[in-house]
Amino acid sequence: MIPQEIVRKKRDGGALDAAEIAALVRGITDGGFSEAQVAAFAMAVFFRGMDTDERVALTLAMRDSGTVLSWDLPGPVLDKHSTGGVGDKVSIMLAPIVAACGGYVPMISGRGLGHTGGTLDKMGAIPGYNPQPDIALFRKAVREAGCAIIGQTADLAPADRRFYAIRDVTATVESIPLICASILSKKLAAGLQGLAMDVKCGSGAFMPDMESARDLAQSIVAIARDAGLPTTALITDMDEVLGLTAGHALEVQEAVDYLTGKRREARLHQVTIALAGEMLALGKLAATPGEGRATALAALDSGKAAEAFSHMVSALGGPKDFVDRSADYLDVAPVIRPFIAEKPGYVARMDARAIGVALIDLGGGRCATGDSIDTAVGFAQFRPAGTQLRAGEPIAMVHAADDNAADRAIAALAAAVTIADAPPAPRAVIHERIG
Repeated sequence: MIPQEIVRKKRDGGALDAAEIAALVRGITDGGFSEAQVAAFAMAVFFRGMDTDERVALTLAMRDSGTVLSWDLPGPVLDKHSTGGVGDKVSIMLAPIVAACGGYVPMISGRGLGHTGGTLDKMGAIPGYNPQPDIALFRKAVREAGCAIIGQTADLAPADRRFYAIRDVTATVESIPLICASILSKKLAAGLQGLAMDVKCGSGAFMPDMESARDLAQSIVAIARDAGLPTTALITDMDEVLGLTAGHALEVQEAVDYLTGKRREARLHQVTIALAGEMLALGKLAATPGEGRATALAALDSGKAAEAFSHMVSALGGPKDFVDRSADYLDVAPVIRPFIAEKPGYVARMDARAIGVALIDLGGGRCATGDSIDTAVGFAQFRPAGTQLRAGEPIAMVHAADDNAADRAIAALAAAVTIADAPPAPRAVIHERIG
C-alpha cells in the first residue's frame, strides 16, 4: 500500500481497516514509511482520531511488530503504567514493592515524552545500569530479582519505539488513540497477566481535565480487556510536582529514600500504595485492593522492597551497594541555588507543565530525538501546595549546570508557582477508579 494514501485517508477523516493499519505498522518498523510520513500520520490521528476497531487494530499490530513474551514463573506477571507527569517516580518504588509481595514485574518503560520525565531515563542515572538488555538478560533479571525496569529492546514492539520518538518532537503526544496503542502494545508484548494504569490529570498531565482523563482510562481498560489483559485504572492528580523532586538523579535518590524509609512524601506514598494494591489484587496475591495495600505496606516497612530494588539494580549491571551508597554514585549538579518566596503566604498553585518545560531547559529533557540528558539537573525539596511560607524561605532548590541555567530556571519557577494570602482548597490525590 502507498504510504501517502494511508496518510491521506486518515487526514480526510476516513477509518482505516486492519490491512491498512498492518501496512502502516510494517512501514514504521522497517522504515518503509519516512519520518515525515509517520509524523504526518500522527498529526492526522491527533486531529481526526480513531474509532474502537482502529485503536484495537493499531495496538495489536504494534504488539506483533516484534517478539511477544511468555513466562513460566511461580507467581503472576504484573505491571503498571503511568501516562506521565512531572516528578513521577512511582514505578521505581512500585516494581520492587510488588516483587517483594510475590509478583513478577517485567516493566517496559519509556523515555521522557514532551514535558514529562521518563522512567527509562531516570534509571539511566544509575551508573552501570543497563536499561536496554537483551531478552535473555531481561528474563534472568525478572526471574531472579522479581522485577526489571527496562526500555524497549529491538525485539519488543519495535514499531512503538520509532513512533514514540517521533511523537515526542512533533506535538502529537496527547492523542488518546496513540497513547493507548503505545502503552498497550508494549505491555501486551511483555506477556502480562494484569495491568494497573495510572492516568494523570491536571496541569502537568497530557490529560489536563477529568473528562479527557476518564476518556483515556476507559479506552485503555476497554482495549486491554478486548486483548485479554485484566486492567484497572486510577485517575490521579498531576496538578503539582509529585513528591519532592523533578529530575533524573534527584528522583532516583528520592525513590531510594522512600524504599529505605528515610522519607516518604504523603501524595507520592498514597499513589504508590494504591497502585500496589491494584496490582496485587489483579494478580490474586490479595483478595481486594485494600488487602493488597496492607500487604504492600508490610513489604515496604520490612525492607523487602528495598532488597528487591537492590537485587534488580545489580542484576542489570548497576552497583551491588547502590541502595546503601546511592549518594556516592548519582551525579550532582555543579550549581545548586534556592528558589525563594518573595512574600509571605501559601503555595496556592503550581503549573506543573511549566515546571516540566523548565526541567527540559535545564538539560533534563529532550528537544530533539537525539538529544542527550543531563541526569544531575532538576528541582528538589519542592514545598507542596498548601505550605505556608515566610518571605525568603525556599520553595524549591534548583540544580543546574551553570549560573545562567539556574537564573532561567528560577525565573520559570517564579512564573509557575503562585503564592497567595490564603491556602488553596484541598485537592484529592486519587480522583477515580475505573475497573
